[in-house]
Amino acid sequence: MSALETLSVANRKANASRSLREAFESSLGSLVEILAAALVAAEIVILLSGVVSRYVFDQPLVWSDELASTLFLWLAMLGAVIAFRRDEHMRMTACVGMLRAPLRAGLDLFATSAALAFLLLIIWPAYQYALYQLPITTAALQITDTWRAAAMPVGIALMIVFAVLRLLRAGSPPALLLSIGTVAALVALFWFAGPVFLRFGNLNLLIFFVGVVAATVFAGVPIAFAFGLAIFGYLALATHTPLMVLVGRMDEGMSHLILLAVPLFVFLGLLIEMTGMARAMVAFLAGLLGHVRGGLHYVLVAAMYLVSGISGSKAADMAAVAPVLFPEMKVRGAQPGDLVALLSATGAQTETIPPSLVLITIGSVTGVSIAALFTGGLLPGVVLAVVLCLVVYWRHPRENVPQARRAGKREIGRAFLIALPALILPFLIRAAVVEGIATATEVSTIGIAYAGMAGLLIYRRFDWTALRPMLVSTACLSGAILLIIGTATGMAWGLTQSGFSRTLAAAMTGLPGGAASFMAASIAAFVVLGSVLEGIPAIVLFGPLLFPIARAVGIHEVHYAMVVILAMGIGLFAPPFGVGYYAACAIARVEPADGMRPIWAYMLALVIGTIIVAAVPWISIGFLR
Repeated sequence: MSALETLSVANRKANASRSLREAFESSLGSLVEILAAALVAAEIVILLSGVVSRYVFDQPLVWSDELASTLFLWLAMLGAVIAFRRDEHMRMTACVGMLRAPLRAGLDLFATSAALAFLLLIIWPAYQYALYQLPITTAALQITDTWRAAAMPVGIALMIVFAVLRLLRAGSPPALLLSIGTVAALVALFWFAGPVFLRFGNLNLLIFFVGVVAATVFAGVPIAFAFGLAIFGYLALATHTPLMVLVGRMDEGMSHLILLAVPLFVFLGLLIEMTGMARAMVAFLAGLLGHVRGGLHYVLVAAMYLVSGISGSKAADMAAVAPVLFPEMKVRGAQPGDLVALLSATGAQTETIPPSLVLITIGSVTGVSIAALFTGGLLPGVVLAVVLCLVVYWRHPRENVPQARRAGKREIGRAFLIALPALILPFLIRAAVVEGIATATEVSTIGIAYAGMAGLLIYRRFDWTALRPMLVSTACLSGAILLIIGTATGMAWGLTQSGFSRTLAAAMTGLPGGAASFMAASIAAFVVLGSVLEGIPAIVLFGPLLFPIARAVGIHEVHYAMVVILAMGIGLFAPPFGVGYYAACAIARVEPADGMRPIWAYMLALVIGTIIVAAVPWISIGFLR
């Protein structure tokens, strides 16, 4: 056989092998997506059935919460698998994005290899943890808790498979070997240095929780895996803690029943977009204000406030509002950079509007009443909306307003009637939680049922074929969020066990100026944390440490929650590091460079609004019972 024929045979074999891998990955990915979509649908049905049985038939389903909790960990892990396969785990890309293409490709391989390293290190403790749950029997269902805990090793194993498949199809063999070799060398270096770390004491907190986290996050490793590598390394090398404890803390963080509201509100956000409810609200606001100079800018601020009261997801909010308003705003002369700047600012403005996922997360990790957080979050959003509108008024956009026809009273009235079912939904959600009709988790199912009925019977817009992609997207985003919460919970536990929380409490309570200094330091810290870690990881990691200190210095926990959420939102949506800004650019289809200059006036307004909220506690707690 000639050399040419040998090469041809080798190419055919390589192509056949590649096709086989692609077919396997596609089949396995589809199976995981089907299971995850079914779990989201099952959770909606189970929780809604519990609410109906309790309040309509006066017969609580004693097993509903237990079954929902069991399925929830499977939903979280399978969602994390989908996010891993789609490369949609949250990560810091600002630094990596500034590099040349070959370096970016190399760091992408490094990020996947680092994630794979964590998964390989944690899978055996996860398997042990699942076996450890075998003697535990659930109260209502009378089944072993291993059925629930098995989600951890199964999900980790599936992510290992997809990580290997991604590495096999990405990059040249030399680049692949370099990335795997680099990660393996670093792991080995840390492992053999274990005896040295044991002598460092709390200096290890800086090495692992600052050094390792910063290096991996800025290298583009997904945040969940960066946290995981840091806490695994700390526990394995600097303590004598069994690693199974880390899996237990991850389980505790991810499977808290309150957090089941995360996927349900994400799905609700997608549902209101699909049924046209968001479009109806925006059309009503445009009829009221569309004829005045800068009017659609005001509509954007108001629409983000209202839609945030339904979906709880900033990405869903922006995706629902921007496509409706931006084309007309551009026709009137608004610049794309200013539009994306205001969209980003409104994303930060509405972080406190219930049912914000950040509010739900705070309630989960700090024990603050979610009903109180839902009540306290409304006015701070109004304050920031006012200061943003003042910036809009000051700028006087040069829109072609004469072309905008002023809507008549009858037209506005008709738009109001069309939008009324959508406008009712935010108040329905809040009332159900505050009045104790349903928990924050259960109320999301009420909202889903309401939105579904409104879409079918009122707006006559319900695309049945879109349901499966919506359910899969819900699982994907939720899994990415919940895996971060799990690894961040492990880090928070490690910080607490090390005594760091006591040291931090002593330092923060000893600041000159008392509560005012503590509040100022918290604002500065959460602006930075919001830009680097995103909102939910920052809250999970530092909330349990800082909220007790806030109570100790005399700050109401709801007031403190609103201030840190607003500060974190500023960091999340402020360039150059805030990933929320780049999400807004992607949704608006605007180059990030176009919004860099106009956004700073809005960010300054948000800072002023946050200071006002911090200085006037009544804004946050004035309506609490």
